[in-house]
Amino acid sequence: MSVVINSNITASLAANNLAYSNQMLQESLTKLSSGSKIVSPADDPGGLAVSMKLSATANRDLQVAGSILDRVSQLETLYQDPTKNSSDLANYDDEFTQLQSELTSLTSESFNGVSLFSTGTSLTVYTTEDLSSTSAISVSQQDLASTSTGIGAINASSVTSLSDLTLSDITSAIQNVASMRAVNGAEQSRLSFANTMLTTNQTNLQSAVSNISDVNVAQETTNLAKWNVLVQAGTAMLTQANQSAQTTLKLITG
Repeated sequence: MSVVINSNITASLAANNLAYSNQMLQESLTKLSSGSKIVSPADDPGGLAVSMKLSATANRDLQVAGSILDRVSQLETLYQDPTKNSSDLANYDDEFTQLQSELTSLTSESFNGVSLFSTGTSLTVYTTEDLSSTSAISVSQQDLASTSTGIGAINASSVTSLSDLTLSDITSAIQNVASMRAVNGAEQSRLSFANTMLTTNQTNLQSAVSNISDVNVAQETTNLAKWNVLVQAGTAMLTQANQSAQTTLKLITG
């Protein structure tokens, strides 16, 4: 490598590396100070995390639906009490109508623009870098509004009063929601294991890359000292050689 004056490529490379290290340091400090892994859109961990949140949101909605159905069951039992007068029954029906409306709202819930309870569809979550369909996880979207497998028998347009229902209708709806929650819970469990696997793979890949590309600081520090001495020695010898040439020139011209 020639000795030059106008350009110091080594210093430029060192400055670039320092700038990158400083940027990574700032990002690490930001994450540690906020306690959050995602502090900017660039930190979004991707589709797996989104799908896990989507699955968790669906489970919360199903939990609410189950609680509403429990209350409907209580109202139905109270409604069948022969000691209740017409005013009491009307009050129960008023609450039931409001609960129906809330159940209808739950069936149309969405997350990030994706419907939580579509009819017979599913979301495919790829858990490998090559998008292998073999390892992909299918997150089912339950049809909450279905009459046979959901809560459709409770909030159907033809049901305008608790008198239009039986305890059997309500029990079936509760069982349907329980089954949906079981499926959703199993999907969340699998997604969690997939996330653990991806984290482990990421760690192993980073370790492999480190072994290949990361500098051995101790060794390179030794090399730096060695080459620094040799450069200084070479510079001194070059200076001495130049001085010898000047002495010879004086003898010639003297």
